[in-house]
Amino acid sequence: MATQRERDAADYLKRHRIMELMENLSSLLFFYRPEKPREFLIEQLEQLKISQQSGGQGPNLFNNSNLDAVLGILDPTDQKHITFAQYKHALTTLGIKYFDECPEGANEDRISYETFKTEATQGLQRSSATYEQP
Repeated sequence: MATQRERDAADYLKRHRIMELMENLSSLLFFYRPEKPREFLIEQLEQLKISQQSGGQGPNLFNNSNLDAVLGILDPTDQKHITFAQYKHALTTLGIKYFDECPEGANEDRISYETFKTEATQGLQRSSATYEQP
């Protein structure tokens, strides 16, 4: 059984999203492997602070060309759409927990590239915004 101090610590970590912050920073560090890791981490934290203040894009591993590559894998015949199952699986694989469960085109099982990229970009932004949410 957890003590009150342990519960308070767990609540603090959850409220301030410390575990997500550490996971994101570690991922960035392992991906880029900078020569000066401390300076790199400071830059990432500064970028995160700016994104919090401005509502802009925070640091994350995926950009537009990465999403294009994902779509190229999902749609090798270049039909310019993917199925709902592919949409859902790809977003989940990218680590996006919350996304539109009924996007435009879901009824026809034809999710456009634009719809996928918009949802992925927004989901990645929410995932990388590891500061306390208002």
